[in-house]
Amino acid sequence: MKKKVILLVALFFALAPLSAQQKKFMVHTVGFYNFENLFDTINGPNLDEEWLPDGAQNWTGKKYKKKLDNLSRVLSELGTSEAQKESPVLIGGCEIENRGVLEDLVKHPGMAEKGYGIIHFDSPDKRGIDVALLYKKKHFQPLSYKNIPLLIYEKETGKKDKKGEDEDKEENVNLDKTTKRIYTRDQLLVTGLLDGEEVNVIVNHWPSRSGGEKKSSPNREAAGRLNRKIIDSLYAINPNAKIISMGDLNDGSFNNSVKVEVGAKGRKEDVKPLGIYNPMQKMAEEGIGTLAYRDAWDLFDIIMVSEPLIRNDYSSWRYWKAGVYNKPFLVQKTGQYKGYPLRNSNGEVGFSDHFPVYIYLIKEVK
Repeated sequence: MKKKVILLVALFFALAPLSAQQKKFMVHTVGFYNFENLFDTINGPNLDEEWLPDGAQNWTGKKYKKKLDNLSRVLSELGTSEAQKESPVLIGGCEIENRGVLEDLVKHPGMAEKGYGIIHFDSPDKRGIDVALLYKKKHFQPLSYKNIPLLIYEKETGKKDKKGEDEDKEENVNLDKTTKRIYTRDQLLVTGLLDGEEVNVIVNHWPSRSGGEKKSSPNREAAGRLNRKIIDSLYAINPNAKIISMGDLNDGSFNNSVKVEVGAKGRKEDVKPLGIYNPMQKMAEEGIGTLAYRDAWDLFDIIMVSEPLIRNDYSSWRYWKAGVYNKPFLVQKTGQYKGYPLRNSNGEVGFSDHFPVYIYLIKEVK
């Protein structure tokens, strides 16, 4: 019999509007994390020379092991609290070199006993950084999964801004100079049963801001349209589809890619049938971020949910609340980047240049 995660919730706790009496709820965490350059030390077919023992990062076996140690700690603790002791049932990830690094990660001593499975496809990104989904096999049964390509092409839209020059490396690598196609990450769609109930998950890593936010915005708007097309296709099959779309979008809640193309709403009362709710919008309004650039914070790591997940009937899985996991051990303590996410620097292995994000799903136990 599968182990159930049960939470007792009283009137005065966060679920107070549900009932004037104590109720029991199953709770699951769903998380997303940008693994930031999870590369192995083997020279592969992708452009990974920087991440080799003799490369610019001096990426040795010892450093790779430390990276796995760090990621294992984060993923094991992501979203845990007094209310939820278990690691996430589903984890979306990006900046992953290949399936091999994920195999190493789920076999790590800090992760192995949790029983994670892997869903991963190689993307056309020239650096070889992909998206993937990790899932707890005792709770989630995949039914179908596929990678859906994003077809975008370079357009001459004006001069770069300074920030765009700083971020130009990635898309210069991915640009096919003949066809002008920008080979970016696919969107991963997984449909499965979460403790017997169908849930759809989309994992994203949208195009970067190479060339500047304004010039590159059409690429992310195209990603938003593709995301919405996938969502609408799921709704067409089932108007009550439970959909979770998550990822590093390289845009925030108020950018056109999210607000217009996906059509995500930041307030539950504004979400209509077949709509999408973005709980990260409120956090962004409060100044909470997942990454920093020149002392300005952005919340690009976003988890959105479909309208059926925010209904008030808790007899099946429903969205409860969301958060940014920015515990002190994930924060740079000194120097120029004090307060930023603790990433690789000065030859030392960090965690990531992003903080992870998570949501809780709950269901009443009768």
